[in-house]
Amino acid sequence: MSAEAEGRATAERFREEQNLGVQPLGDLVAIIEQATGIDVAVLEADQDQHGLMMRDPRRDAVFIGVARTRNPMRQRSTLAHELGHVLFTDVTGGSAGAWSHRSPEEIRADAFARHLLVPVEGLREFLGGRGPLTQSDLSEVVQRFLVSPKIAVIALCRAGHIDEATKQEWLPLTTPRLATRFGWSDQYRALQDESARRRAPQRLLARAISAYAEGVLSVQAIATLRGITRQEAEAELREAGVVPRERPVAWADPDELPDVDVDLAALDEALAEPGHGSRPVDVTARENG
Repeated sequence: MSAEAEGRATAERFREEQNLGVQPLGDLVAIIEQATGIDVAVLEADQDQHGLMMRDPRRDAVFIGVARTRNPMRQRSTLAHELGHVLFTDVTGGSAGAWSHRSPEEIRADAFARHLLVPVEGLREFLGGRGPLTQSDLSEVVQRFLVSPKIAVIALCRAGHIDEATKQEWLPLTTPRLATRFGWSDQYRALQDESARRRAPQRLLARAISAYAEGVLSVQAIATLRGITRQEAEAELREAGVVPRERPVAWADPDELPDVDVDLAALDEALAEPGHGSRPVDVTARENG
């Protein structure tokens, strides 16, 4: 089976197993975390590092990380690409940004990502019986499926909606250009703001908040995890009704303290030695709790 066929089959199976149909996918981070139980984070990264997948075979744990970016369509394709590596049990996801010398695993993950984001049947349903497509149609596909024009153009060509000449003509188009030309630049800016924010793995953050509510984790730890200030984290948690539980210190309660005998005989003997001007006093004190 070719990389293209294997990528498509796995993407279609994933959608079917997760009851996703053929409609556009929304929050990919949440979909991946809920469907696979994998921790996903949006992180600070070098300019050339778009995403990675790491697998710990000893603990059978997988982590997906993607970079903060002002390019939301690329972030979504990176997430889908790394999910492909997970489902294909590739040893390592490497870097989704390295386009030179693409390995068979990378090509297969690319195909998976494209078919996951723009399923052939979903594209056919959306376009219906439209005649020869225009750049306006391309813009609608990009906007609806939230993919880059490059991925949309390749999907349209492979599905038979445009020919090779049109594909080559449209490949240089960018999302900002289409968004501005066809009136959805405000939506695109909102998408940029979302993809540029750091995002902690949901399960990890949920556990941290539970620990904070139990009074065993500081609010600063949650603020650091989320990349916000301590004041912002505390205010947000308080607004949600999450406050640390007060834990009484039992050993500090006077009623719980044991009786203590204090024998000062040794002190009396020391005071009675020559050189001390005072007369020894026999004192035995009992302190009751």
